[in-house]
Amino acid sequence: RAVCLNVWKTERQPRRWASRNILGLHERGVFHSIFPEKNAPELLKLLSSTPQCIYCGFDPTADSLHIGNLLPLIALLHCQRGGHDVIALIGGATSQIGDPSGRTRDRDAISLDNVEKNVASLHGIISNIFTNHERYIWRSTSRKLGNVSILNNNKWYGDENVIQFLSTIGKCFRIGKMLQKESVRQRLQSPEGMNLSEFTYQIFQAYDWLHLLSSHNCRIQLGGQDQMGNIDSGYELINRINGKQVFGLTVPLLTNNAGQKMGKSTGGEVLWLHPAKTSPFEFYQYFLRLPDADVEKFVKLFTFLPDDKIENLLRSHKLDAGLRSAQRFLAEQITILVHGEAGLELAKKCTKILYENSAETLAELTTEELLNLFSNAPTIELTLEAGSTVIDACMKAKCFTREVDAERIIKGGGVYINTRKVIEPDFVLIPGEHILPNHITVIRIGKKNHYIIKWR
Repeated sequence: RAVCLNVWKTERQPRRWASRNILGLHERGVFHSIFPEKNAPELLKLLSSTPQCIYCGFDPTADSLHIGNLLPLIALLHCQRGGHDVIALIGGATSQIGDPSGRTRDRDAISLDNVEKNVASLHGIISNIFTNHERYIWRSTSRKLGNVSILNNNKWYGDENVIQFLSTIGKCFRIGKMLQKESVRQRLQSPEGMNLSEFTYQIFQAYDWLHLLSSHNCRIQLGGQDQMGNIDSGYELINRINGKQVFGLTVPLLTNNAGQKMGKSTGGEVLWLHPAKTSPFEFYQYFLRLPDADVEKFVKLFTFLPDDKIENLLRSHKLDAGLRSAQRFLAEQITILVHGEAGLELAKKCTKILYENSAETLAELTTEELLNLFSNAPTIELTLEAGSTVIDACMKAKCFTREVDAERIIKGGGVYINTRKVIEPDFVLIPGEHILPNHITVIRIGKKNHYIIKWR
C-alpha cells in the first residue's frame, strides 16, 4: 500500500492534466486503484517511458450510456491527452452473455436486433464525446492527442469456434478461482443463484484483453472499481498464455458527498447521455443544481481545468455562492463535452425561458426544441379562429375545468402566455405575441404547469 501511495503522488507541480503519467490524476479522484498493486512502480515506469494503449469496455445493455459511464470515458480522455492510444470496446458479443457484476438476479435477455441498435447508439455517443473534447476543450498546440478507436468485440467472436475456444482458453481457468470472484459469490448466495452463461462472462472479458494485447499491444485495462474481478481474470489469462506484464486501473463509483450513488435526475430517472433520453437542458440543470458540498469533487472529476485554476474558481465561488459560478462552469463544461456546442446553447436557452421568463428566447426555439423542452406538458392541436381570446385558449387547452375558475385565476395574475403574464380574460390572441412564429402557444398556470397549443 505504501508503494502504491508513493506512485500516486509522483507529480506535484501544477499541470494541465496532459501528462503522459496519468497516475497523478488519483489526487483528483479520477483513479481508485492499480492492479496488481505491487506492480505499481512498473506501471509508472511504463506510462512515463513511451505512449501506451489503454482500453475500457462498455456493454450495450441499453441504447444509451449514463452518467456513471462518463467517468471511465473521462479517464480515457485523460489518457488520450497524455499521448496514449485509447480503445472504447463495445461488448456486442459479451452483452448477450451478461455481466453479473453488481446484479442480484439474471439480466433480462436482449434480442440480437436490439443489441445491434444499442451498439450503433453507443458508438455514436462515444464518438461524439471524443469529437467534442477535441473540438471544444482540447487547447494544446504543442502536444498531440493519442489515437482513439471504438471497437465491437462481436468482430472477433463472430467466427470463433466453440470447441477450439474452450480447448485453448477455457482450460486456462480454474473453477475454484472463478468461484471466489465477488460477483459470483454474491450471486450464488442469492435466491436466484447464477446461470452458466453469466458465470462464463469473466472468461470472455478476459479474452477481450488478450485479443487487444495481441492486436493493439494493449497492456492496460481501465474499468469501474466493480470490474476488479473481471480485470483480475484477464490478468491471470494473459499470464498463463504469454506471461506479458499487464496492468489494471479502476475509477471510483460515482457518489455524492453523503456517499450516495449519483446519476439520478430530479424525478428519480437515470441521467442518460443520449439527448433523446435526457435532454441537454435536463443534463445541464442537473449539474447547475449540485449542492456546494459536491461541486469541488465533480469539477475535479469531470473537467480538465488545472489544479491552480480550480482553486481560483472555488475561491471565487465562495465569495458569492449564490451566483453558483462553480456549478455553472461545471454544467457548461460537461454539457458541451456530451452534447456539443449546439446542445449547450439549447440548454442555456431553455434555462432562460423557464427561469428568466425570456419571451425572446422562447421565440427562437424550433418546434422540435420547444416540444422537447415541454415534453411532459399536455399538447393539443387547435384551429385559430378570428377573435379567439385568452380564456378561449385556456379552456380549449383544458387548463381549467370551469370557466369561472379560469377567469378568476387569469385576473389574479396566475396565467402566462409565452412567459408573459396575462390578466385580461377577453384579450384577443395576437400572432407574434400570443402565438409564436412556429404556430405554438405555451400557457403556464402558476409556477410549473405548462400546456402547449399547436395552431393549425
